[in-house]
Amino acid sequence: MRTLNVYLTLGAAALLALLVAATGWLLLRRPGRADSLTSLLDLADRLEGDLKTCRSGLQQAYAVMSINPDLPAAGEEDAQHAIDAGLRALLQQRLWIRDRLPHAKAHEVDEARNSLLSARERLRPLLQALSQAQTDLDSAMRDHIRRDPDA
Repeated sequence: MRTLNVYLTLGAAALLALLVAATGWLLLRRPGRADSLTSLLDLADRLEGDLKTCRSGLQQAYAVMSINPDLPAAGEEDAQHAIDAGLRALLQQRLWIRDRLPHAKAHEVDEARNSLLSARERLRPLLQALSQAQTDLDSAMRDHIRRDPDA
């Protein structure tokens, strides 16, 4: 009888351990705040990269088009201010993610994600146009150099 109690106790303990392990595994597999944080920070990183790519491309384009490198070209300051404003807005979004995400409701997290995705979508055609403009400028410079090697 004593042996039967030992086996029942060991069996119950093993079953309890298995239930605890299964519950923990299910909780870890369920998407939660950590996944939301990672996703939002990844989107923020991509948007920041897009904005910095835009800044770099504009600087290169204005450098090529500039008559006097010491003076900003027409529109250069406006473009720089727009990119800086985008980076400041992104910083505000990152601060919201850091401070509010642990307590945010699901719809607030969705709004933050949608906001970042929307900003990237609006920036994408501008980056494509900038890339095309840079390609066109490079081509024009090569053509100019071929036509006038002394320039």
